[in-house]
Amino acid sequence: MNRTLIIMLKEPHPGRVKTRLGRDIGMTAAAWWFRHQAGRLLQRLDDPRWQILLAVSPDAEGLRSRVWPAGLPRLAQGRGDLGERMARMLRQVQHGPACLIGADIPAVNRAHVARAFRRLGDHDAVFGPAPDGGFWLIGLKHPRRQPPGFFRNVRWSTSTALADSRATLPDHRIATCDTLSDVDNADDLNMTLAGPRAS
Repeated sequence: MNRTLIIMLKEPHPGRVKTRLGRDIGMTAAAWWFRHQAGRLLQRLDDPRWQILLAVSPDAEGLRSRVWPAGLPRLAQGRGDLGERMARMLRQVQHGPACLIGADIPAVNRAHVARAFRRLGDHDAVFGPAPDGGFWLIGLKHPRRQPPGFFRNVRWSTSTALADSRATLPDHRIATCDTLSDVDNADDLNMTLAGPRAS
């Protein structure tokens, strides 16, 4: 079965990526952290069980960027809020299930991704919860068959983001997988340096 892992990436320019983290540690340091974190993540998640697809932003710059591995296919995220862009990227997958993640999850590994894909064997969707009420992973068994209103009216960057997102998938059998943390601010980064949080 074809499986696709979509990874959302922004060009690592100071002041344009991880700005909440940048307010705590400086914009240059935050961009440096994201670039190296994303690079390690791409290497760590390389696996023959799925194809990695990079969803890049800004569109034109991301498509020609030399920061990310040249051998990985890329798609421009396009316009819209986070939900619109994620839904658009999932719709691009022609065959098989797809999972989508961000690049700022230090603890994620191949086993986490494999478990998420396995949950799609008998579920229509899977979420990887985050401790703050958001999520680090969304997966769809049939990513081109999205219900009307998918990811609409989600309160992003709030403690209700996961609950809001689940509500946009009515009549779907929804599973959850591992709980992992992303890095949004200095407290998150310090927790990461102290050791990965997963459950």
